[in-house]
Amino acid sequence: MISQTLQEAREYEAAAERNILEDERPSFHLSPRTGWMNDPNGFCLYKGRYHLFYQYYPYAAKWGSMHWGHAVSNDLLHWEYLPAALAPDMEYDQDGCFSGNALELPDGRMMLVYTGVRKEYSEDDLEDKVGKEVQTQCLAVGDGIDFEKSSLNPVLDEKDIPAGCSRNDFRDPKPWRCEDGSYRCVVGNRDADGSGQILLYKSDDAWHWHLQKILAQNHDRFGKMWECPDFFPLDGKQVLLTSPQDMLPKGFEYHNGNGTLCLIGSFDPVTEEFREESDQAIDYGIDFYAPQTILMPDGRRVMIGWMQNWDTCVLGARRKWQGQMSVPRELSIKNGRLYQAPLRELSAFRANKTEYRDVLLEGEKDLPDINGRVLDMEIVIRPEDPDTLYQKFSVHFAKNDQYHTTISYRPQENVLKIDRKFSGSRRAFIHQRRSKVPAGPGGVLKLRLILDRYSVEVFVNDGEQVMTAIFYTPLEAKDITFAAAGRLFMDVVKYDLIL
Repeated sequence: MISQTLQEAREYEAAAERNILEDERPSFHLSPRTGWMNDPNGFCLYKGRYHLFYQYYPYAAKWGSMHWGHAVSNDLLHWEYLPAALAPDMEYDQDGCFSGNALELPDGRMMLVYTGVRKEYSEDDLEDKVGKEVQTQCLAVGDGIDFEKSSLNPVLDEKDIPAGCSRNDFRDPKPWRCEDGSYRCVVGNRDADGSGQILLYKSDDAWHWHLQKILAQNHDRFGKMWECPDFFPLDGKQVLLTSPQDMLPKGFEYHNGNGTLCLIGSFDPVTEEFREESDQAIDYGIDFYAPQTILMPDGRRVMIGWMQNWDTCVLGARRKWQGQMSVPRELSIKNGRLYQAPLRELSAFRANKTEYRDVLLEGEKDLPDINGRVLDMEIVIRPEDPDTLYQKFSVHFAKNDQYHTTISYRPQENVLKIDRKFSGSRRAFIHQRRSKVPAGPGGVLKLRLILDRYSVEVFVNDGEQVMTAIFYTPLEAKDITFAAAGRLFMDVVKYDLIL
């Protein structure tokens, strides 16, 4: 029996989605059925289909009382909406069903593990009705469409966190089943020193959990609170992904505000000790946060993230929907770094190939049939003379006489920049990001741009870095032009993406 709160949400979303036209959405990036979307949740394979839940407020295109939206796919590229899965309808989650994940139980049912939120009010809070969130971990079990919340909820609360740590910042569980049949779960928490940490929990049956240890601690190195953890083996290493809040920049590696962090290291399965070896940002652009991964049947580790940023949510605020998910990305480790590549199945939807080789670029140039807003484009640039570097290369897209977004590269500084200030925004917030990208042998730089109506994801040097940004430029702006200060050679291969 579903609650009245959930039934009302399901009825509302079914009616409201009819008011959103197909070309008002991305072509193949998942957007909310209606209203607001943020973090991906419950990314899993269940009974032969991929399920992706998401933080969801169906009633407006802005953050509100969190529900779980739900979509399914056979290939991670074509999505079908299912009814909302969770609504804040119990005392322990009355102020929101926050992020979490999903797993399949031995009896064939799907279990959702999520953060329940309720607010407590002091006398001071009652006047302004702000309150303080109390966050606990909760379970719901069902058939992949309808879910019943457990009578054991909350299964983890303040008694299950280390002494002195915050019960107000205790969220985003990511559980998995181990080879011996037991379960582990990582949860983000705020340490007594005010900065983030990741807690590791254990269960023998997925229903009853206890604290195993503190897996990783921030100690004010990377922002403050660590949200949305994921923890998995990859290419002989162990990877911890998390999204820190209130970051300070560290050269070009991290940016101010809410960011992403990848820690690569080793893991001892006996002591369950994680030893960090290196750190890096996950995405170097403007809009990427709270990623989750899945292990595919063929062994690939695939990641999807919220293609948005808490500091830029005003962008597109007048739309009927707000928020998108990134293209699914295959992960690997090379030379001690996390590499990302677009899901290889995307290439099957390439069409209308247009190719140019050894184009001498000096000044600005457009190329016949290189245009569009839903496309996959590979660009390779190199100096005309390896001993005489050009000063700057730029590609402008989603362009007409009024609008454009730009990717530019200055080889003398090894700086790649994304800039959307001319994309149609009427507000002064984050429009630029830069990253340090040394060119390869011979001064070669490789860029792969995945465009989907309202976004770009730039894969640099075969996935060594990625820069992501959204923009809500009118769709009639579809020109693409190239420019160089100095002289360089350029190869361009462009495909339309038809999904």
